[in-house]
Amino acid sequence: MSPYLLGKELTGIALQNRAATLQDQVAQLFLEAREDVYRYLLSLGLYPPQAQEGAQEVFLRLYATLRKGEKIQNPRAWIFRVAHNLGLKIRARQNTRVPFDANLESQIADSTLNPEQSLLEREQALRFHKAIQRLSDQQRRCLFLRMEGLRYPEIASALGISASAVGEFLRRAIARLKKSEI
Repeated sequence: MSPYLLGKELTGIALQNRAATLQDQVAQLFLEAREDVYRYLLSLGLYPPQAQEGAQEVFLRLYATLRKGEKIQNPRAWIFRVAHNLGLKIRARQNTRVPFDANLESQIADSTLNPEQSLLEREQALRFHKAIQRLSDQQRRCLFLRMEGLRYPEIASALGISASAVGEFLRRAIARLKKSEI
């Protein structure tokens, strides 16, 4: 085999290995963050089927971006930034805003509780969701991203605001939630 063909074959193998590694990385991130992204898209008011498609689209975009060779410093923050932008775009096409369905959480949650405990938790979840609906959109978005484990700078990056604004939105949200006695 000529050195040129051998070099071309080795380059092809290296590209295949790189693609397999990228697939593994994205698959791992998908397993770790898929439910979080799905819940976040639901919190933006998307219908469950649209939230599922949106979550899948986010990870496809991640793979495409990494395959182009772009470097992502914080993949989790990047994922939520893309999910946020995509969710808003999908919601705008949806034409109507659907409030978060408290019963959806009970479908996702573990059903090992007895009926009385289950009823108490559903009532508490309903009070919580009503209180959350009274928050501003920005307060709600900051709160949900913080609940997903993102830090202030990551939330700021995902929402396109400053970290100090994130702190202020969260402070106000927590104050309003405390007043509603959930």
